[in-house]
Amino acid sequence: MAILRLHRRRDVPPRSQGAAPRVGQPQADPDERSRTVAENDGRIEGKRIVLGVTGGIAAYKSLDVVGRLRDEGADVRVVMTRAATSLIAPLTFQARSGNPVFTDMWTPAQAAPIEHIEYARWADLLLVAPLTANTMARFAHGLAEDPLSTLYLAFDGPVLVAPAMNTVMYEHAATVANMKALSERGVEFIEPQSGKLACGEIGAGKMAAVESIVEAVVAILTRTRELEGCHALITAGPTRERLDPARFISNPSSGKMGYALAAEAARRGAAVTLVSGPVTLSPPRGVQVVPVVSAQEMFEAVCERQDQADMLIFCAAVADFAPAEVSREKVKKTGGETVLRL
Repeated sequence: MAILRLHRRRDVPPRSQGAAPRVGQPQADPDERSRTVAENDGRIEGKRIVLGVTGGIAAYKSLDVVGRLRDEGADVRVVMTRAATSLIAPLTFQARSGNPVFTDMWTPAQAAPIEHIEYARWADLLLVAPLTANTMARFAHGLAEDPLSTLYLAFDGPVLVAPAMNTVMYEHAATVANMKALSERGVEFIEPQSGKLACGEIGAGKMAAVESIVEAVVAILTRTRELEGCHALITAGPTRERLDPARFISNPSSGKMGYALAAEAARRGAAVTLVSGPVTLSPPRGVQVVPVVSAQEMFEAVCERQDQADMLIFCAAVADFAPAEVSREKVKKTGGETVLRL
């Protein structure tokens, strides 16, 4: 049994909110994100992507999607619905992508009525972000009434979509049925975020973050099948051992290594189960995440699944100690010594 003796310090006053960091405390690096982006550049060098932009308010975020995809080395062509052109001028996307924007199959400014065929044969991936309920319904029912829906029918490669709409519209039975139909045909979805929507309501329906969209594109275009048929069981993150309802023993593990391995295994075709302690990371695309808190919960989750796994990777920072007793009430502070038996 280990005994941890805690002494309350009396010489250090509590820090107020907004206080300046102590000398020597690590500071956030404002260039960290730019360095991360630079390190990722070129992962899809030479890949050709058609980006469909529909008439959702999130269309302005698609400009950043174009920029990030080009940072990664992709050649991007943009196709806009008429509603999308009411929100953002096609010239803006042309300047951002470096390519003409396809908006109308019948105007003399466009090359020919069969331009949608040329785009379909050119592209390695069709990405639609944002995808409105209207365009989703067109895709699901095979309607070809504009350049984007016609291109969708003519394209036989991977299709990735990022829905964006009001929560009630997103959860409507018709939308759910359309998503199910498209999923069964191989269309891959990037789930929308929850939060405050453009209409002022709060709920699911915000288009996924730009980085999430870019990572999904990279995952599809760099996907291999060398681990197809393999089931990988991976652990990640810290565990928390409860002391009382307000306190626990843990460690600062971020879980990044385990999540990165899970994402890579999935990219290579494996079926991946990720048993994860409490982290702030988004679940990797195509990975089944089993959330746990304590070391015992992680142990039980792994034991239940290990017989079905072909590959076991243990990256979690599991606690070395657990309290001998867990208080049902918050332990009150005392002026003297506090002893924890582990």
